[in-house]
Amino acid sequence: MVEMLEKMMLSGLGALSLSKNKAEELLTELKDKYRLSEDEGKTLLEKIQSMAQQGKETLAETVETEVKKAIRAAGLMTREEFGALEARVTVLERRATDVMANDSDPKE
Repeated sequence: MVEMLEKMMLSGLGALSLSKNKAEELLTELKDKYRLSEDEGKTLLEKIQSMAQQGKETLAETVETEVKKAIRAAGLMTREEFGALEARVTVLERRATDVMANDSDPKE
């Protein structure tokens, strides 16, 4: 499931980079058709690129959210949760070792 989401994200990012190329083609076409100045064309291209970047960021956030949902649905834990569990196990192992060491000491 995670692989499918990764492929979707990469496809979306590929589409966004294609959009940049298409934006440049569209800009050239608009400059010719509507006689835009060089500055107007650059401003328009910057706006289109900014919109594409925002779309890319939104896509990345959406994919991250969906991957987290998929991980939860599959019953898997996050790295943070694993790290916390690992720390708890370490503490418990130390306590068990201490208890075993105290139990084996002759007190009489």
